Amino acid sequence: MKKYGKISGWGAYTPANVVTNHDLAERYDTSHEWIVRRTGIVERRFAGPDETTHQMAVKAGQQALEKAQLDAAELDLIIVATTSPDFMTPPLSSQVQATLGAHGIPAFQLMTGCSGFLYALTTAYQFVESGAYGTVLVIAAEYLSRYLDAGDRSTVVLFGDGAGAVVVRACEEPCGLKAFDLGSDGANGHHLVISMGESNELDTVWPHEGGKYQVYMNGREVFRFASRVIGESCARTLAQAGMTLDDVDWILPHQANLRIIQAAARGMNVPIEKFLVNIERYANTSAASVPLLLVENLENGKINPSDTLLMVAFGAGLTWGSAIVQLQPAPPSSP
Repeated sequence: MKKYGKISGWGAYTPANVVTNHDLAERYDTSHEWIVRRTGIVERRFAGPDETTHQMAVKAGQQALEKAQLDAAELDLIIVATTSPDFMTPPLSSQVQATLGAHGIPAFQLMTGCSGFLYALTTAYQFVESGAYGTVLVIAAEYLSRYLDAGDRSTVVLFGDGAGAVVVRACEEPCGLKAFDLGSDGANGHHLVISMGESNELDTVWPHEGGKYQVYMNGREVFRFASRVIGESCARTLAQAGMTLDDVDWILPHQANLRIIQAAARGMNVPIEKFLVNIERYANTSAASVPLLLVENLENGKINPSDTLLMVAFGAGLTWGSAIVQLQPAPPSSP
């Protein structure tokens, strides 16, 4: 019998420390009005001095397990997407596995920038639908504020910290992943970089002294890439599924910039109201942005778990991903 993947649990964590545009304007050469006009962001969450990516990932994962009414020992696999782990090694996935108490369970870290959750989620579905594993925990966690360059106001205002998670479990009722599209344009990867500082390969694009472990972004090129790739990737995924945008209840885009989302809506000829947005409160949380958006709207009741969702993201690499997902089977129709 064919296996499907059901999202039976979800969770999210954002730091308590809220940093407003006015807070940043006191420290940097910027203003609330400039940030809102250019990005749509009003505030973001920055992790505190005693917080780590590991801790945020665990809190989101614990919530997802509780929602699914599962113990960590019942998991078959853990996948963690991040661009901002606490260590080069051990991988964040192994830290999370140990803290959750999922002893001996395989875990791996996936790093594809802001597209990370889409890569991790579609990978989880492959394991579940193939029958290889029955229960997979997918977490996306980011601590990007540690990489912000105070001398670059074009990036210091953009990012925030947080984590989101889902549990994908095998089931026999139709639901889950309908279609997906993943891709990479590595030839243009130099437009969005966090350097490890050990290579001179990117010297020609690095604009500041001491750029090690700091975000560099060519905003204009990333904007052009994102505005184009969102519509193109969604079109490929819809075609693969034999669906149209009319078959989709909600579009969940990566929360990088409100203007990018608005441009994508115009290009796709879709009302902006069909796109879910929370960038004004969390800014760009990289791989965590789509699951944070998903969890928030599941919790507030805007998304029904049996809705058909089109998720799409883009980011460092340059990478992109989109997926059509029905989280849970549709309830039986009334007689």
